[in-house]
Amino acid sequence: MRPLLASEGDPTATARRFREAHEGDWRRLDAILTVAERRSLKALDEEELMALPVLYRQALSSLSVARETSLDRALVDYLESLCARAYFYLYGVRTPALQRLRQFFLHDWSAAVRAVWPETLVALLLSIAGFIAAYVLITHDSTWFFSIIPQDLAAGRDPTASATQLKETLYGAGDEDGLSIFATFLFTHNAQVAIFAFALGFAFGVPSSLLLVYNGCMMGAFFALFVPHGLGEELGGWLAIHGTTEMLAIILAGAAGLRIGRTVAFPGARTRLRAAAEAGRASATVMAGVVVMLMVAGLLEGIGRQRIDNDAIRYAIGGAALLLWLLYFYWPRRAPHG
Repeated sequence: MRPLLASEGDPTATARRFREAHEGDWRRLDAILTVAERRSLKALDEEELMALPVLYRQALSSLSVARETSLDRALVDYLESLCARAYFYLYGVRTPALQRLRQFFLHDWSAAVRAVWPETLVALLLSIAGFIAAYVLITHDSTWFFSIIPQDLAAGRDPTASATQLKETLYGAGDEDGLSIFATFLFTHNAQVAIFAFALGFAFGVPSSLLLVYNGCMMGAFFALFVPHGLGEELGGWLAIHGTTEMLAIILAGAAGLRIGRTVAFPGARTRLRAAAEAGRASATVMAGVVVMLMVAGLLEGIGRQRIDNDAIRYAIGGAALLLWLLYFYWPRRAPHG
């Protein structure tokens, strides 16, 4: 390694001499990194691989001198970028995208879901509590229905509707456009609940809890409307095709938000900010999977909503989907090696 020049005399001349003395090494490092970035480290020969750490240390030394002697800003920026690129290849872990995706579906997602099982149980209980509360209130006083269900979502599905009108909303005999709008609105609402239940978890989990209760209330309100007309079983089948996946996604999103909220409230020996960051990274894995589940629910809803009118088939599809999700998340498996 050539000795670094001291910053003496005219700063411009010093910068020029400094660049002339070391630019060859920088350019060589840049060329090696460019080959690695465009192809891979395997494209480098043995000499280039051996030179990479040496050139990296030289570039770090040059960067240190450039900063201390206040050389031109452009040179400092160039050296910082060069050193960062070299650091990534020397110390960073490069995992192919397909391998990362495989790792996510085979291990990371299910492991993250299992890690939040206490919060998942709480989210489930909150949803059930909301369901029961709304069902009891509306069966005793139907006016509560309008306090829980927005008018645009109800769209005629309210206590004034007859059994025949309500049944038409569950099968193909009804208005196809109206059914499509209702189903789309319901799916959009559930997706928003899932996202906000996760995103608002930092507020000690309170907004997430309220959203889970409210979503349970909405389900309870619809059952309180259909059951007295003898249509509870039919409503359950209509919802089951996509609802088992959709509701589980909401519960998991709420659980992820509750984990963040619990960690913020009780950070332990860590700082609250660090604890929240760690919980956020783990919960984000759960939420990434929730997005996949909502996509699957959308496909199931689009395919089966009105094309399948048989209640037994509807329940079979919904039950099979739920069973597969539970097996995927909670079936014991070996941890990956390495």
